[in-house]
Formats: sequence, structure tokens, C-alpha cells
Amino acid sequence: MRHDGPYDAVLCDLDNVVRFYDVTHLSALERAAGLPEGTTEDVAYAPEVDLPLLLGRITLEEWVEAVALGLAPRVGTAKGRELGRALAEAPFRADATVVAMLRRVRARVPLILITNATPRLDEDLAALGLTDLADHVVSSAVEGFAKPDPALYRIAAGRAGVPMDRCLFVDDSRENVAAAVALGMSGVHFREPADLPGPFGLGPEGA
Repeated sequence: MRHDGPYDAVLCDLDNVVRFYDVTHLSALERAAGLPEGTTEDVAYAPEVDLPLLLGRITLEEWVEAVALGLAPRVGTAKGRELGRALAEAPFRADATVVAMLRRVRARVPLILITNATPRLDEDLAALGLTDLADHVVSSAVEGFAKPDPALYRIAAGRAGVPMDRCLFVDDSRENVAAAVALGMSGVHFREPADLPGPFGLGPEGA
């Protein structure tokens, strides 16, 4: 069914749009180990370490070991493993404002979560109380493709049952948004919740 607005489905990223991590404990461990804050994430999210996890080719524990290996020259393997595990187990929360907007959008059109995620995604969504947020969840770890690979976008649009040029794509990564736009989608580069009401066509209250 065609929506009377500029889009017929919303494809939305999860991390750093809906879900946010608290790395306070990790940062404290890094300081105690004499490392600059963010060092563990720099190692962990390097493509050669992160991509195998996001594509479902390794387990979370194997990823922690890869992070430990990357940190070992600076802090030793045991401390590297502790830091990697602290990142893997970092607490997270959902942004209530964004969730509320997405629920309003879903009342109008299909909502698809499209995320570069670990194999633990279903558990994470349950922990957040968001198993019912979207019509479908398209996870890199399940599909074997990761954003900005066009294949993942095509899968998401297919699940929505909507042509590419009628999809609105939301992500905190400029690269991922650019890939969506190249496929004919409308793109929103997310930085804060205030970025969303305009593109979503939402009024100030209940519209």
C-alpha cells in the first residue's frame, strides 16, 4: 500500500540511532592500564577484527580473543582479554524519544531495522524490550552481508515489499547513508533525535 508521504517504508539502523552503549567501565579499565580512552574500540572495530563477527563467521568470544590479540603488544594478552570482554559486555539502553518516533512511523508504514549486528542481536532486542519495534529485522550476522554492501539494503527493501525509491533510510554513518542514496533511497544522516521528525513527516505531538 502506498503511503501518502514521500516514502512507503523506513529502514533504520540500530546502534547509535536507537541503541547506545555505556563504556564508562571500559574507559576506567583503559585509564588504569595506561591506555588512551577509546583504544579498545579502535582495535575492536577495525574491519579485520569486526567484520568476521558482523558477518556471523566468528563467535563473540572469538571476537574478544581477536581484540585481546590486538591489544597484547601494549597491555599483554590477559589485560587485552579483560578489555575486550568489558566492551563485549558493555551495558546499553534504547533512546526513548527515537523509539517513540519509530513506533509512530510504524503505525503508517513498514519499519525495518537494518543493522550490522552480532549473532546476539535477538537477545539484545529482548533485553531492550524492542522485539516488537519493527516489522522485520535485517541483521548482517544472519544475512552474511554488512552495510554498506548493497545486498543488505536490497534484502531490507525486499522484506518491506517496497521499491528502493520509496524507502527512507536512517543511519549514523555517512558512508552507509551514501550507499542507500546511491541505490535510489532517501537518506537521513542521524546525529540526534531532532534530525528525525522532519524526514518522518511527524508533527509535534501525535501527528
